[in-house]
Amino acid sequence: MAKSNWIQDAIKKPGALRRSMGVKKGETIPVKKLQAAAKKSGKTGQRARLALTLRKMRKN
Repeated sequence: MAKSNWIQDAIKKPGALRRSMGVKKGETIPVKKLQAAAKKSGKTGQRARLALTLRKMRKN
């Protein structure tokens, strides 16, 4: 059975994506910038893809 708190386990370094993309603290990362980063390989790409996935899960 899957863990119920997989999101907490998936986010090891909060704020790492924002820092690597050069977005200041407190500002949101633009969606276009996230989509471009999601196409990259490595940790930045992984974090961007996770951010896009989590964005879909948010309630409006």
